[in-house]
Amino acid sequence: EDPQRKRVLLKYVDGNYTNYMQGRARFHVVDFSLEILNTSREDRQLHEYIVSKGPEEKVWQIQLEVYEPVSHPSIQVLGWALANGSCAITLNCTAERGDDVSYSWGSRDTSTLGLCSRNGSLLHLSYPLQNASITCACTASNPVSSRAADFNSSKCSHEQ
Repeated sequence: EDPQRKRVLLKYVDGNYTNYMQGRARFHVVDFSLEILNTSREDRQLHEYIVSKGPEEKVWQIQLEVYEPVSHPSIQVLGWALANGSCAITLNCTAERGDDVSYSWGSRDTSTLGLCSRNGSLLHLSYPLQNASITCACTASNPVSSRAADFNSSKCSHEQ
């Protein structure tokens, strides 16, 4: 059976410490915090913080998550139809980059908020063409960032 292996970042004993990850980790003696520099997805793992005093050992496990920020989302028209003076359009919002991205639709205009409010990347929008202009905003977000893009309904009448 293979023994468990751990990579030790820093060891602190009797007021002295050794940083085994010079240039990758910075230890702050003032508050005993450890800063991991230039994080990457490879740092996304379980870390242990161990304090040893004599025969007793306390162990805390910390799951570090690393997220790539979301890129500016783009909106694609998947389909549209004009019928009886109304426009029905299906939009898809996607961000090229980012981890654990979630999507939502909304509007900055309270009169059109109900038309544009949806969770998820798809929006099925139906509105009368006499409405001058409806602008729906797609927001792509994750735990570390959020970016938005607007879609203006006037594009439906231009597509004719």
